Amino acid sequence: MNTYIENQKEDFNKTIEHFKKEISSLRTGRANPGILDNVQVSAYGVKTPLNGVASINVPDGHSITIAPWDRNVIKDIEKAIVEADLGVGVVNEGMQIRVNVPKMTEENRRDLVKKLNEKQEAARIAIRQIREDIKSEIEDAEKNKEIGEDEKFKYLKELDDEVARQNDGLKAIREKKEEEIMTI
Repeated sequence: MNTYIENQKEDFNKTIEHFKKEISSLRTGRANPGILDNVQVSAYGVKTPLNGVASINVPDGHSITIAPWDRNVIKDIEKAIVEADLGVGVVNEGMQIRVNVPKMTEENRRDLVKKLNEKQEAARIAIRQIREDIKSEIEDAEKNKEIGEDEKFKYLKELDDEVARQNDGLKAIREKKEEEIMTI
């Protein structure tokens, strides 16, 4: 593995992890606390992740309960979940909030797959940008006589192989998530 790719390996990994985090919020047919990961609650004058102000439980496959540690923020939590527009029902039960995850229709599933594809494309663009950065470094190294022309072409081939491997990894993650979404 060439040093140019090694130096950017962390960026590739961050892109993949970001993609995984992004798609974890896409809901499947079952209740999953992961859909609430991106919900930010305005409590005590600051935006706080939902899991920072309440405990989240999944009592059954169709609902999620959220029990705030301070009952004074229950309205703020309810408001944050509604504003997140997750396509779920929100019920304030006084002591806790119940999030009802409706059964998904075929149309909902197709819409989620479209969102999934958009998120994958964004990740692919990020990987392409990293590729362009590495390619520029290699070409600059050749111009500055740090490497020879043969090494440049070898490094560029290795770079293309690495980018193909990263894109295959994205595709595998996307296919697994699509299967989860489409499973009834």
